[in-house]
Amino acid sequence: MEFFPIFLKLRQQRCLVVGGGEVALRKTRLLLAAGASLWVVAPELAPELAELAESGELEHVSGRYSPALLDGLRLVVAATDDAEVNRAVAADAEARGILVNVVDDAEASRYISPAIIDRSPLMVAVASGGSVPVLARSIRARLESLIPAGYGRLARFGSSFRDAVKARFPDVDARRRFWETVLEGPLADAVMNGDEAAARAEMEARIAAGGADRAGAVYLVGAGPGNPDLLTFRALRLMQQADVVLYDKLVAPELLELVRRDAERIYVGKARANHALPQDDINQLLVDLARQGKRVLRLKGGDPFTFGRGGEEIATLAEHGIAFEVVPGITSASGAAAYAGIPLTHRDYAQSVTFVTGHKQDGSIDLDWQALTRPHQTVVVYMGVSTAAELCQAFVDNGRAAATPAAAVEWATTERQRAVCGTLATLPGLMASHGIASPALIIVGEVVELADKLAWYRRSENSAVTIQED
Repeated sequence: MEFFPIFLKLRQQRCLVVGGGEVALRKTRLLLAAGASLWVVAPELAPELAELAESGELEHVSGRYSPALLDGLRLVVAATDDAEVNRAVAADAEARGILVNVVDDAEASRYISPAIIDRSPLMVAVASGGSVPVLARSIRARLESLIPAGYGRLARFGSSFRDAVKARFPDVDARRRFWETVLEGPLADAVMNGDEAAARAEMEARIAAGGADRAGAVYLVGAGPGNPDLLTFRALRLMQQADVVLYDKLVAPELLELVRRDAERIYVGKARANHALPQDDINQLLVDLARQGKRVLRLKGGDPFTFGRGGEEIATLAEHGIAFEVVPGITSASGAAAYAGIPLTHRDYAQSVTFVTGHKQDGSIDLDWQALTRPHQTVVVYMGVSTAAELCQAFVDNGRAAATPAAAVEWATTERQRAVCGTLATLPGLMASHGIASPALIIVGEVVELADKLAWYRRSENSAVTIQED
């Protein structure tokens, strides 16, 4: 290792920043956040540094750097735009055994500042040895998405029980197993979601019971319309923690690749009149798996509360006293419309939007056609591919003009996305001739006219194709 990773306690320790510009300001913010007693030496200060000096948060030494300023210091940062001055600061600090950092000069530095993920008291630091700082920042950005802000609360919560757990579990291995059971799952989620009172009561009960088996829980997670980049941070984290995942047909294969490798996978997909597992059986399976102490991920395409039967599933879980959480996802209508360049509302075309499902459980079509055929609105039809001809004809029969723009978007937001745009009269034929199949949504309304101008999603010559009616 070129640099030994270490965390310094700088609270009330005297530190010095040499320089008064924007670079010095960035270092100053970090040192102040660590509680340092800070001096800044520079002839002039950047406006924000000057404000910090005026408020008494740091002491400004007006003038140029002098070696005498190093007396009694714990740490020094050289952050001027003069390489010669920076090197002089480094040499003087080295001679006195003071830790020194020269910004953008790892060779002259005794320490370097890493890219930091602050979830105090939990801290994560990433460094590239000073060679490629941008790479360290890029990795930090990725880790930011995987480490929720609530981990700080979880760290403080765990710290408050450290002595009690150590007394209850003298054996190191037993203590480690206990912490593993509580730092993931419902108890940890309660802490991070702000319900610390319930978590504290549960923690005390677990310590008293000597580390009973982990309680299971179910997480209903919206996987979004298909593009992995559209997952929420929370969804991704739960996907990587799950013991078992129940997924359906609308979950894109790319998303399943993000689930923990050793998690059990159970397909419970449904198509029209062809259910791999009836809904009641899915509900009961969620209960049974949770009672086995497993973290169960119910992964649903789009949003679990938008035609996803999420309400039915959590009703069963609540009835059986199973802990659960619902993680919203980008609903497929929003994803499909955005990636096809079709605004769902637009002040010149549509002032409202309605989501409907294309058929009932028995396959029949029974919609409020009077409401759906009002002017100046957009209608998005879920699960309407198999009944597209009947749906489009019903719109016309109930008052919408046959020339009303209409579109179908298949595999929205993914590399396989295709959109066909026509009218209520022509859309069924376009869908048939181009082989549009489920998963796909149908969008009806004047906003579809904008697709030709606003369709932006083009990944390759063979993907994300928008086909306009001739």
